[in-house]
Amino acid sequence: MAKAKTVFFCKECGYESSKWLGQCPGCRQWDTFVEEPVIRKGVSATYSHKELKDPVLLSGVKAEAETRISSNIGELDRVFGGGIVPASLVLVGGDPGIGKSTLLLQMCRELVGQGKKVLYISGEESKGQIKMRADRLGAFSGELLLLCETNLDLIEAVVHKHKPDIIVIDSIQTMFKEDITSAPGSVGQVREATGALMRLAKGTGTTIFIIGHVTKEGMVAGPRVLEHMVDTVLYFEGDNYASYRVLRAVKNRFGSTNEIGVFEMQNSGLAEVKNPSEYMLNGRPEGEPGSVVSSAIEGTRPILVEVQALISRTNFNMPRRTAAGTDYNRVNLLMAVLEKRLGIQMGDCDAYVNVAGGMRITEPALDLAIITAIISSYRNIAINPNTIVFGEVGLTGEIRAVNMADYRVAEAAKMGFELCILPKANVGNIKVASNIKLVGVRNIQEVMDYIKENR
Repeated sequence: MAKAKTVFFCKECGYESSKWLGQCPGCRQWDTFVEEPVIRKGVSATYSHKELKDPVLLSGVKAEAETRISSNIGELDRVFGGGIVPASLVLVGGDPGIGKSTLLLQMCRELVGQGKKVLYISGEESKGQIKMRADRLGAFSGELLLLCETNLDLIEAVVHKHKPDIIVIDSIQTMFKEDITSAPGSVGQVREATGALMRLAKGTGTTIFIIGHVTKEGMVAGPRVLEHMVDTVLYFEGDNYASYRVLRAVKNRFGSTNEIGVFEMQNSGLAEVKNPSEYMLNGRPEGEPGSVVSSAIEGTRPILVEVQALISRTNFNMPRRTAAGTDYNRVNLLMAVLEKRLGIQMGDCDAYVNVAGGMRITEPALDLAIITAIISSYRNIAINPNTIVFGEVGLTGEIRAVNMADYRVAEAAKMGFELCILPKANVGNIKVASNIKLVGVRNIQEVMDYIKENR
């Protein structure tokens, strides 16, 4: 018997090679090649003159308005860009137990309540287990179709028979095609299964959600080409020790990739957090040095977060620098600016910076809050709890303007803050009618002076 032909694929980018390579020529990653059997289809089975289509002129194509389906979950619709787009393929990734299946099952409950025909396909759980989770979420006003199957050829037959509007696949790593000899979850199986589901979604007009496992690095398991094939990639993030969850779009062909949805894990499932600022500031200390409130922008939504800093004398030759919830290198850079421009010597101090609540914020608008919190902790001066601070800090100590400053100020005023320290360049663009006092600063020296005068 002739040996089956195999090739090597890169797990990260899908690069194909006839032999094993230590480094992928496509993505330059090391030790990413895996061996997979190849299924060669005959030319006559793949192409025919009847399938050839003539190209059309772009000017002759009529643009049709997108018809979206509301999930009745506001935070989920926000991430999608206004609702679910028919005939789309959506990949949902996240850590085990984060709530991916729970969120999609809640979405299914809302959709069947609207009269939509929804098929939930599970390759990991039994029908009884899915029923138990559904009972915890509450009563279903419509009928949800369940199927426990991993053979993708049989799944396609069921889909063509029942013609559902929405399909949920849990998960893509358990699906397999019979003509691929490798095990389920391998590079070849995941790639072929996703390709089959994509053709099924575009051919039948069905919206398909596929759940994907993640690796220890936090990326969706399988080849990186998987993310390129789908229309939307959503990541469900959260801390195992915190009750909130963040749904973030890292790819969206039908909307923005900057929007996030915030949920809170409860006994009855995931509840929407419609006011994340209030949720993030709940329980913050008042009148304590090293604590200041800042405003971050996620998509079009301003979110108020508490930035904490702790500066203490070290007992070691090498002081520690720790950053949680923000960029570690950015914190080191800002501390260097403080030492150079204000003469604050922290070479013999440990520095700990934390964004409370578990949120991860990397935008430059958080710079001024980090600077203020470090100065507050170092000088042991408490910042007024009704003060909010935001702005980007440059290497020369200047405070640079940030985007959407009026949204940030409006959110602060809504939450009851009375004073806002912001870049001088942004003050003239604030059109918000409120009682909040605006203090424009041009450099960190002015921030330092203001803190001393209003201690």
